[in-house]
Amino acid sequence: MRRCFLACVLAIAAIAALKAGAATAAPSRPDEFTGLPAVQKWIFEYRRKPEPRQLPAVVQALSRLQAFREPDSSGIYVGFIAGVIAANPTRADALVRRMFPLPPEDHWAVIRAIAYSGLPGWRGLLIRHADRMPDRKVMINKLVSGDLPVLADVKIEEKPAFMDNVKSYLSPKRYFGPKEKAPRKLTFDGSPELLDVLWGYYFATGSRDPINRIIALLPWSKEKDSTDKLTVGNMAKYTLATNASRDADILAILKSEVPRQPEEVKPILTDVIDNAETVETAQLRKEALAAIEELKRKGPGSKREMSLLGQIGQGAVYVGCVAASALGHVEVGIPCVIGGAAGSAALSIFNGQQ
Repeated sequence: MRRCFLACVLAIAAIAALKAGAATAAPSRPDEFTGLPAVQKWIFEYRRKPEPRQLPAVVQALSRLQAFREPDSSGIYVGFIAGVIAANPTRADALVRRMFPLPPEDHWAVIRAIAYSGLPGWRGLLIRHADRMPDRKVMINKLVSGDLPVLADVKIEEKPAFMDNVKSYLSPKRYFGPKEKAPRKLTFDGSPELLDVLWGYYFATGSRDPINRIIALLPWSKEKDSTDKLTVGNMAKYTLATNASRDADILAILKSEVPRQPEEVKPILTDVIDNAETVETAQLRKEALAAIEELKRKGPGSKREMSLLGQIGQGAVYVGCVAASALGHVEVGIPCVIGGAAGSAALSIFNGQQ
């Protein structure tokens, strides 16, 4: 509940700030930032006038404003830092060095941003600055060794074939074999804050790649078995439509991608574009909530259609306080559900169903 509350407050505060002073430009220097809305506006506009030398001061400002306190709601900032580092490989060492000193509790954000940057030499960069973050040696070592996954490792999981599910349930190893520890994976349905990371990366670089990765999540908006995937798919759809309705560059990317997409993606992406052009994003919120509630009420489609497969596990539901809302460019309408705890805006819908 606390994490959700903080994320929702972030979104509401950003919207209020932009409405109150839409004509006022964001501070030109990060040391002038007095609140998160100003930082968010600066981040949103960064790609049109990149100022990588300002990144250390932005990190300092974010730390001062306690933006890294809740990792679940810090994805956009981690993604933005990662994107600036990635776009400036020759400056990476100097940029990271100038981010310090930072409070030890905020070091995780710098570490994760370096690892998520995708620089060919990110491991070396992380090792060179490890002495500045002695309390995070375990995290650094696990990232460098590959025991912790990074953003580049995240794949869109394919839905298991019917016979694969049957074999899994009928296999004696499932019930009598030794319990093998599954390798740690980083997935969009298990870590929905990664959607924010991708948006932050885009705002830093203007690159098509993070947008394309978000587009790849759109088929999950039709998911029938997993509440997590259904929710993330609808989050992807909603944030693409909302940001594209307010940014011509994003809309142009979406239009150019339609012919390149698989057949299962084209109609959903076309729907996103139509909603963006007509600014009908409120309908997407309603459809998302209806679909999620129906799945939660009826259970997975595979359970309804084939009882042999049994109940497919459903984890926490995550909706709403994602990058578009966090940046203050949409009306808060989707309930903010992070870490399995429902925010006050969602209690009327989700109460008793968690």
